[in-house]
Amino acid sequence: MILNAIAERLKRKSKNDFKGRQFEAWLIIQAVSWYLRYPLSYRDLEEMFLERGFAVDHCSINRWFLAYAPLIEKRLRRFRKPHCGSIRVDETYIKVRGAWKYLYRTIDKHGNPVDFLLTAKRDIDAAKRFFNKILKDEPLLSPGKIGTDGANTFPSTIKTAVDDGLLRPNPVHYVTKHLQQRIESDHFRVKKNMSKVGGFQSFNTARRTIAGFEAMLWLKKGFDFPGTWTVNKQNDLIALLFGLQKVNKA
Repeated sequence: MILNAIAERLKRKSKNDFKGRQFEAWLIIQAVSWYLRYPLSYRDLEEMFLERGFAVDHCSINRWFLAYAPLIEKRLRRFRKPHCGSIRVDETYIKVRGAWKYLYRTIDKHGNPVDFLLTAKRDIDAAKRFFNKILKDEPLLSPGKIGTDGANTFPSTIKTAVDDGLLRPNPVHYVTKHLQQRIESDHFRVKKNMSKVGGFQSFNTARRTIAGFEAMLWLKKGFDFPGTWTVNKQNDLIALLFGLQKVNKA
């Protein structure tokens, strides 16, 4: 019943998502979801669609991806599982135009994704922005345990979050290397397909691309729906996000 209500709202919201596009909505979303899921380049997708009788230029696929990957991420947010109350926070490095930028990420102790934020700097302001994003995003709850690395930005950030009422009083903050290994391994799942990008040329492109890769990781890990969480069911959910009957027609 709830899922049907969400589907109706998404269908109304997606009414103008594909206005002015030359190709059908299902083909566009198919291209974007394949790029997110598999180690394919835009030219690989161009050839795959040509084999199926669709002449789609790789530059068009690039524009579709930058437009719709962030929408997939935004609309999948409402399906995420609340974290278990014990989270791991860490940052990893992303190169944009030859300079290192910083991707803050959070999972809970069971490996369920919580949130992410790409920042230009690794400082206390960036850490505070990330914590604000995590803690203000419903339906996620205030965690009672927070694991981080030894960066000196986190203790003051956690204190500020408590003072601002975003965190419950006296959260447990621990700094242990072995408990951080899970999120450090989880970074690889997001970054493994970035090699096909060949290096980000702008911060905005990096932000949109990473949003798509993070969304696909959420989708693969599942949302506690009943039954086996197959690729077909994952595709059905993506279709639902855009008011479509199916995605994988090609």
